[in-house]
Amino acid sequence: MTTKTTSARLAAGPRKGPRRRPSASSATQVGRPGFAWALPAAVFFALFAIVPLIMVAVLSFMSWDGLSSPEFVGTDNWSRLMDDPVMFQSIWLTLLLTVLGVVIQTPLSILLGVWAAGHQRNRAVLSVIYFIPLLLSATAVSVLWRALLDPNFGIPAEATWLFGDGNLFGEQATAIGVLAFVSTWQFTPFHTLIYQGAARAIPHVLYQAAEIDGAGRYRQFFHITLPQLRNAMITSMILMIVGGLTTFETVLILTQGGPGTDTTISAYYMYDKAFKSFDYGTGSAIALALVVAATIISLIVVRVSGYDKMRSTMEGSS
Repeated sequence: MTTKTTSARLAAGPRKGPRRRPSASSATQVGRPGFAWALPAAVFFALFAIVPLIMVAVLSFMSWDGLSSPEFVGTDNWSRLMDDPVMFQSIWLTLLLTVLGVVIQTPLSILLGVWAAGHQRNRAVLSVIYFIPLLLSATAVSVLWRALLDPNFGIPAEATWLFGDGNLFGEQATAIGVLAFVSTWQFTPFHTLIYQGAARAIPHVLYQAAEIDGAGRYRQFFHITLPQLRNAMITSMILMIVGGLTTFETVLILTQGGPGTDTTISAYYMYDKAFKSFDYGTGSAIALALVVAATIISLIVVRVSGYDKMRSTMEGSS
């Protein structure tokens, strides 16, 4: 009887007891590296981001021309900025260009990104050609379009029927339009790449289920693709906002803030104050204000959109 019981137990295999769940400390040790791995990046970030930011904050309360010793002036730099009409105009222009960038680039990037994520014929070749502006620096792009839009030797000089006198940089409206167009031409491929990766990560089973339910391409796009691109859209918009608030090279090379101060955005005004007027205190105050504004706006977008909760967009895909 004992022999039969033992053989039956052996045939049934080892007895499975209740599994132990790994403790939080062991899971942390196994799945997450220690602080030592992040130390080099933290030191680099502190030396080249945090320390300069602190120095700029201190310098914003100083009067310094770059040669003599800095002199503490309290809030005089900030008071002058509050009474400076050019500063308020630069803030308005910065916000305008930022809004134009978000409004124009977001739908273009979504459509191009979803298309590039597909399997159309010659898609890879056309995507490579379209992504070429992404490989160029902002300075190179600005120099290129400055030559192409030159009123004497560029495209406007040959197409007067479309551009009138050809001087697109002579009026505020056309100059702002040129800045928005050049920024769109340069940075839309980058955001397209973000949406392309996000669109490829959407489970195909969602589209199969929608086809079974009779949903066409348009309904699939608006009810599946766009909701699944929500996190990518928020990330892209934050990058657009921060980039719009800190753009500089395009204005420097294309318009130099002109005509007059009609395209003087905040970042260019900071450069003008610090490196042309040698008023590094006021320039530092503008720079600090830009950093604070970009941080606050980014936090508001993250908070309002719920992106900080990082909810998955793949529910129901398995």
